[in-house]
Amino acid sequence: MTTATRSYDFVGFGDEVPGILALVSAAREYYSRIGSYPKSVLMLRGNAQDGVGGHLVRGRLAYLDRSRVPEPTRRDFYLENFGDPPAIYREFLQRSGVDKVAIDPGNANLVLREMMSEAGIDILSNAKITSVLKAGGKITGLQLARGETFSGKQFIDSTVNGELAQLAGIKKLTGYASLGLPQSELSVTLVFATQGLSPQKLSSLEFNYLKRFTNASDTEAQRWIEIAAGGDAALTQLLRNSLTRAYGQLNTLDLGTDYIDVYSRALSIAYHAFRGTKHYLPESKAIFDNPNIAVLPDDRLFWNGLLFFVNASQAEALARGGAKPTAEMLKEMGYVERWLKSLGATSVRIAPELYIRHAGNIVGAIDPLSGAQMTAGGVPESQALGTFGYQFDTRGGILGLWQRAANKGVKKFAFKAPLLNVGIRHTFLKDISNLAVVSPASGFTGGASAVGRIVEFNVAVGQSVGIAMTIALLSNRNLSDIPNEEVHNTLVETDRLPKIYGRYDPTDTSTMGDFEKRMYESSLAIPVDFNGAIV
Repeated sequence: MTTATRSYDFVGFGDEVPGILALVSAAREYYSRIGSYPKSVLMLRGNAQDGVGGHLVRGRLAYLDRSRVPEPTRRDFYLENFGDPPAIYREFLQRSGVDKVAIDPGNANLVLREMMSEAGIDILSNAKITSVLKAGGKITGLQLARGETFSGKQFIDSTVNGELAQLAGIKKLTGYASLGLPQSELSVTLVFATQGLSPQKLSSLEFNYLKRFTNASDTEAQRWIEIAAGGDAALTQLLRNSLTRAYGQLNTLDLGTDYIDVYSRALSIAYHAFRGTKHYLPESKAIFDNPNIAVLPDDRLFWNGLLFFVNASQAEALARGGAKPTAEMLKEMGYVERWLKSLGATSVRIAPELYIRHAGNIVGAIDPLSGAQMTAGGVPESQALGTFGYQFDTRGGILGLWQRAANKGVKKFAFKAPLLNVGIRHTFLKDISNLAVVSPASGFTGGASAVGRIVEFNVAVGQSVGIAMTIALLSNRNLSDIPNEEVHNTLVETDRLPKIYGRYDPTDTSTMGDFEKRMYESSLAIPVDFNGAIV
């Protein structure tokens, strides 16, 4: 067994795209100031031979969630459809050949490797940490099961569950404990890719389903709806309502240049009738939801729509287990494959890893970020490092949320998509001054993680965290002491600051604040340690 110590300036644990690009940003900033690259390493639990890039690569999540910017704002600030993304993200997408939202996972893997190689970043696979070494409120090194010790000066945790932070002794709120629901968690997805079903053929199939499901005389189609609804009258109505738009028009899918957006539940009804299960996630444990589909050359379609129910403990276990699908998930996927092939698919291939949307949030961030702070526009313009917009997306639902909201007297439960100025202080920790958590596990509270879990947001954060790491290293300061303003000024001086256009919504800020306050209950928001024990 090797017992060597290897020394680095920057250490990243977890290979999600925001973490990789944060390391690249740090190395580039160091080079711009010193003229040479720092010593950097990316460590991941999995095998890099399967690709680097977390759920975008091994999870095959080819349909990218892009920033949502209202048309009036785009017009006022002369913005593109997705606003003004961080420079490093724009570069990553361009080099990966993205047109609008579809990214080829193979291309993404190659580009990420190229960017790391250019910045002199080492890659270490199968990294299992057995001990985190600390001194004076800082991490000094990571001991691995293979016997090596990796010392470092600045650390990034980009895992979905904040694994490095937990191993270093940082407490975490499980699930949505800051909303009083510590065992409730977002669904996980097993992405799959098909060939043989062209976008046009899929559009035709859905159109035929829509015609049948909206035809009251088609008794077989009406029976399918009843099967999918499981005899639930409210669910039956919800499924039927999804089939048409205003004035009775069929709610057909949208064929884009590199994507398919599906708005109706027609495909969902057809699958659940085939499967004989109810389209209700907590009960059936798996549903075929409206898919977001990335379209790549040769009619390769990457489907994000097969959702699995998990609680907080299960999400944590999946994250620690390399995001591998369970036997039950693979069994369900077998039914999906049979159904798709009956529709004309010639091949159906599953991703090697799950897309885990969320697995709790760290406790003790310098400046925790709430949903109300997002609706208020984020950090002030003088501190802003970019701007990002997205809806409060809890795909698959949060079990018990509506009931708890009603019990707490919450009167409004719908909020507009916030447009917020991005900062970095929610990633820094009070108790460890040289670690940043750049992931869905960052210091989000209340409803914030529903927006903050999105890759594009975290890349904007990660780009600036990388700059802050270099500033801290070269000025011999704590990473946690670097303010937003200093990174903002660096971006201005180097002509890399995106346009800033955050929006304060007074109504939603007030109602979101009220919602978060009523939902929170300290007796339920209990930190747990790495092993899931209450502390």
